[in-house]
Amino acid sequence: MILVKICGITNWPDAKAACDAGADMLGFNFYEKSLRRVSTVEAATMRAKLPSGVQAVGLFVNAKPSEINSLHAFVRFNAAQLHGDETPSIISEVSRTVPVIKAFRVAADFPLSMLDKYHDAFAFLIDGSRAGQFGGTGVNADWNVARRAVAAHRIMLAGGLTPENVGAAIRTVRPYAVDVASGVESKPGKKDHARVKEFIDEVRRTEAQLNAPETGQPAP
Repeated sequence: MILVKICGITNWPDAKAACDAGADMLGFNFYEKSLRRVSTVEAATMRAKLPSGVQAVGLFVNAKPSEINSLHAFVRFNAAQLHGDETPSIISEVSRTVPVIKAFRVAADFPLSMLDKYHDAFAFLIDGSRAGQFGGTGVNADWNVARRAVAAHRIMLAGGLTPENVGAAIRTVRPYAVDVASGVESKPGKKDHARVKEFIDEVRRTEAQLNAPETGQPAP
């Protein structure tokens, strides 16, 4: 099953709407410069209300491992998503406490050999690339690079995904998970509940089409 992560959750009504629509993971952003930043207390309060089948992911940019571990102990997120310039050694250190999703901003010239250096990452998030931003850009990642990465790694696809294009993205990349923030928002930090449902429904519809058995007769 392709997992769906709704990222940049800032309030309980949005979290509940995502859960009700069938989200598998919710992302809580702790980066101080993000328009989707959530406080530790708010994140912990929402985390406590999540259904048992929905995972919480904490997002960080160049945070110290001690900070990530401290927040993990308080909020109890299931994975840490690291969006900055973290080294393989930092990933290894954090992964001793919580599974790590290492994010990369990917354009056509991204060297896939970079992923091989991060042995202790649980998964890699491939995001769109825009200078000076660490995610939530609304810019598509390079799907061809992501498709090649899937052959050797657990890939979460992000970057510019919407209810309108996520089906095509899944058919092209065949990722482990898809991740959306701006593509289902009415404004940064506020989710459009109808679009959240449309996004998840389209993921499940596409997945069902890909898994459907062939019904045509073999060619003579």
